[in-house]
Amino acid sequence: MHELRTQLAGLNPDILFLQEVQGAHSRHAMRISNWPALPQHEFLAAELGLEVAYGGNAIYDHGHHGNAIVSRFPIVRSENTDVSSHAFERRGLLHCEIRIAGIEEIVHCLCVHLGLDERGRQGQASTLIGQINAAVPRGAPLIVAGDFNDWRNRVGARMVRELGVTDVFRDERGRPPRSYPSALPMLRLDRIYVRGFQVQHVAVHHGPPWSRLSDHAALSAQITIG
Repeated sequence: MHELRTQLAGLNPDILFLQEVQGAHSRHAMRISNWPALPQHEFLAAELGLEVAYGGNAIYDHGHHGNAIVSRFPIVRSENTDVSSHAFERRGLLHCEIRIAGIEEIVHCLCVHLGLDERGRQGQASTLIGQINAAVPRGAPLIVAGDFNDWRNRVGARMVRELGVTDVFRDERGRPPRSYPSALPMLRLDRIYVRGFQVQHVAVHHGPPWSRLSDHAALSAQITIG
């Protein structure tokens, strides 16, 4: 976590979309000498001077984990939705409304972690799309990011078709980026979708030191409103 904090600070992020952050883990805290006293998302937010919202999805005897959004800008509202398709794979959608100076409308940000099972993942995608259509005005700026486990890009095709979003990494063949495993990415599991933004620059952060910090490569995008 300490090295992750250093690497993230080097990116100078405005908004972070994090999956499977540990809200608490008593076993790790006892076993690892420098385990942060704060929950992981609060540890990162405090050290980077950012705000945070957390949605716990998986709860067990020794702790819990879930999604988090960490923001340089005020988070005015957050809501976490449990979209687990079965008891052995807890999944959620964290929706935050963020106020950014110079942008009149609220920016809607959703941090996503979908399941491994294709049928369950399609149901989770339907919930995600329905929630966005119901809660996000069509003209409002929108960012949806996270681990979609969507190696066949079936959810991605629905996102583009039904929500009018853009995959920030789309190339001339419309393919999302390879992001797993982080040491040598082969599978296209992670996404950043936007609506109401222009994409300026994107990057996949893989190999050392990132491969020591997560089994997924980190994705980043520089975007501007309009």
